[in-house]
Amino acid sequence: MTVTEKGIVGSQRRLSGPWTMLVMATIGFAVNFWAWALISPLGPLFRDNGRVGTLSESDVALMVAVPVVVGSLGRILVGALTDKYGGRVMFPVISAITIVPILFLAFVALDSYTLMLVGGFFLGVAGTAFAVGVPFVNAWFPPAKRGLAVGVFGAGMGGTAISALTTVKLYKNIDDQAPFLITAAVLAVYAAAAWLILRDAPGRTAPTTSLASRLAANSRLSITWQACILYAVAFGGYVAFSVYLPAYLKTAHGLTPADASNRMAGFVVVAVIMRPVGGWLSDRFGAVPVLAGGYAVVAVCAGISAGDPPLDGVGTVVFLAMAAALGSGSGATFALIAKVTEPSRVGGVTGLVGAAGGLGGFVPPLVMGYVYGRTDSYGIGLWMLSVTAALTLLLTLTVVRRTAADHRTERIPA
Repeated sequence: MTVTEKGIVGSQRRLSGPWTMLVMATIGFAVNFWAWALISPLGPLFRDNGRVGTLSESDVALMVAVPVVVGSLGRILVGALTDKYGGRVMFPVISAITIVPILFLAFVALDSYTLMLVGGFFLGVAGTAFAVGVPFVNAWFPPAKRGLAVGVFGAGMGGTAISALTTVKLYKNIDDQAPFLITAAVLAVYAAAAWLILRDAPGRTAPTTSLASRLAANSRLSITWQACILYAVAFGGYVAFSVYLPAYLKTAHGLTPADASNRMAGFVVVAVIMRPVGGWLSDRFGAVPVLAGGYAVVAVCAGISAGDPPLDGVGTVVFLAMAAALGSGSGATFALIAKVTEPSRVGGVTGLVGAAGGLGGFVPPLVMGYVYGRTDSYGIGLWMLSVTAALTLLLTLTVVRRTAADHRTERIPA
């Protein structure tokens, strides 16, 4: 082999290495989450300008929640398909498919609430990208680094911050179709780049059993239902705040839509930063202590926020503390999954757990909208979050701790 040929081979290996794959997967996650969150910042704006009709608080909550529930349930199928076909195929496919509902929203649905719900339903496809990335990244890294790697990938959920910071501004200052068309163009570029650059990890073996049998087997694993609860609270809480916080801040604190979106972006940024931190801490100290600390913080801070403290002081501190706790808890959940789950099952388990997380984000906005519509208060909903976090903390310190300990015992040779 000549020097030139060796140089070409070396370059190809570097471009196909684990960190390159991690960066590409994280970008893909961020871009798809950007698309997934396009409707959320526009909900309060549509309620004010009446463009899609007269909307109640519950109408807005439903509009922003529909993509969440579809993207969540879709992860069950997409995670299993990723085990079968690999992220090299699924990432560009999901990204390309997402372009279709975005264009529908841009050119067909902007004057109709019903059509916004239809477009939002199919936009949920973007939310399934999470179930592609976790098994893809997990396969590229050794067990000792999987918490950090999956946590870094999970930081791609910051795509919702891109949407929060840009959607309303583009809608108002350029054109009402601009946020959709720009996102569609970015997705198209990513889909092409992913098709050319992504490679599945060496040695990856595709399962030979049927999809139904794999889903059934994965659902029976104890880690699956435990992680579903953990992630429903951690990531579900993050999603709920990221989609509903603009409406909450505007109604409860009188902020403008742009200011509310900016503050929501701050919440997202803190959660995004803490997700890889949670994975890294889990690699060093174990996932259970990280999860327990996160749920304790949420339980306390949600209770404080129920008292409606002012945003120029305690109010902002408790929301940012919850963002940090929810982000670290989300990273720690998948660090735990990576440690106790066979690599060939990670995609399927991720799909089920990811679905639970997304559904965890679907319910709170509807509850908050329903409760506020009847009581003119968000306090009840926040107290419910506090109690839920406290119960999840108890689960973490008992059942989940035993699961993690049993796995460590199994790995110690007799």
